[in-house]
Amino acid sequence: MSENPVLVTGATGQQGGATARALLAAGVPVRALVRDPSSAGAKAVEALGATLVTGDLMERESVRRAADGARAVFSVQMPAFTADGFDFAGEVTMGVNLVEAARAAGVTQFVHTSVTGAGQHRRHPEWESRWSAVVPSMDAKSAVQDAVRAAGFPRWTILKPGFFMENFLPTTAYLFPRGVDGGLVTLIRPRTRISPVAVRDIGTAAAVAFAEPERFHQVELELAGEHLSMTEIAAILSRAWGVPLSAPDLTFEEAVAAGMPPMGIAGEWMNAAPQPARPEYARAFGIPLTSLAEWAATRLRDAVRTGAGTPTT
Repeated sequence: MSENPVLVTGATGQQGGATARALLAAGVPVRALVRDPSSAGAKAVEALGATLVTGDLMERESVRRAADGARAVFSVQMPAFTADGFDFAGEVTMGVNLVEAARAAGVTQFVHTSVTGAGQHRRHPEWESRWSAVVPSMDAKSAVQDAVRAAGFPRWTILKPGFFMENFLPTTAYLFPRGVDGGLVTLIRPRTRISPVAVRDIGTAAAVAFAEPERFHQVELELAGEHLSMTEIAAILSRAWGVPLSAPDLTFEEAVAAGMPPMGIAGEWMNAAPQPARPEYARAFGIPLTSLAEWAATRLRDAVRTGAGTPTT
């Protein structure tokens, strides 16, 4: 394998950080794109063994310079949160800038992470009307995927991870806005099956793709560690925490009153449009996966032990 580095975007975040750690563990040089090399997050990535390079995905030329000499790129974007809400147009701009900068720099492999179901979402009935709340997010993910496919990279891969297991951590306040004792708060129905994936498995999958560019060329991998109903998930979390939990069946009004954050509206979409990610797809490529029970045995117990599961008022 070439000793030229892999340029990793989002290295101070969840998916980019997991990818940087997986690559470094495999002995692959990592060049981490950061906006502020003096930040605590950047210093933490550097301490792992990555080389820092300064750039901003909103400034294409800075990204092209960062990509010079890199053999591959890991691509991830998240919309900025502004006074007007999430900037999904900016997310597309960042993705396209990265694609174009990588091509201009002569990068030969591009691994992009998106989200399960992106690109298939518009096939669903009433997409434009009933599901308007999730239109901007899914359209942005789909637009960047299109840019990756059309760019002409000699080797490219798109990962489409499912529902992050990390969303179950109380520190996110996503599913436990009232803390563990307040129970799960979600619009996802008890019998709805979703596709949880541990963030570290996204990094593992990316590292495997970088190690085998020919095998993963034009692969669009719907990535999940499990395929479980919310009832099954609640049972697993109950065992991990030692706290009785059940999968609620809430109306929108009830969920909002219980503290559901705005992004929780996506639960209604999951009820209507099953997540296509399945664990067997990754297993077919020999990618090791983490079950929710395995993940919970470490991450959730640690969260409770450190007090992250305690309700705050």
